[in-house]
Amino acid sequence: VQLQASGGGLVQPGGSLRLSCAASGFTFGSYGLSWIRQAPGKGPEWVSTIKSGAGSTYYLDSVKGRFTISRDNAKNTLYLQMNSLKPEDTAVYYCTTGGSWGQGTQLTVSS
Repeated sequence: VQLQASGGGLVQPGGSLRLSCAASGFTFGSYGLSWIRQAPGKGPEWVSTIKSGAGSTYYLDSVKGRFTISRDNAKNTLYLQMNSLKPEDTAVYYCTTGGSWGQGTQLTVSS
């Protein structure tokens, strides 16, 4: 299993960004996928999950209404659209499936 997150960067509060996660080494469309983040000095925090099949989605309360998880099974890619970003969203974001984590991407929200 290989998972490579990308798309992070520096954004001002209130801004938007879309993270991507390119996946390989497994049957992408058959698995649920999640985004997890880790802020400096803190433990990992689950952010969002999208199931396989009908693609039901689930979100951490603090990101509901601001973040949208989606997947493109044809491209083996997972996305996280993040709007109305807050400084507390600053973290390294990882995509995960079946206990496997990929390389993360850093998001910094700061003015």
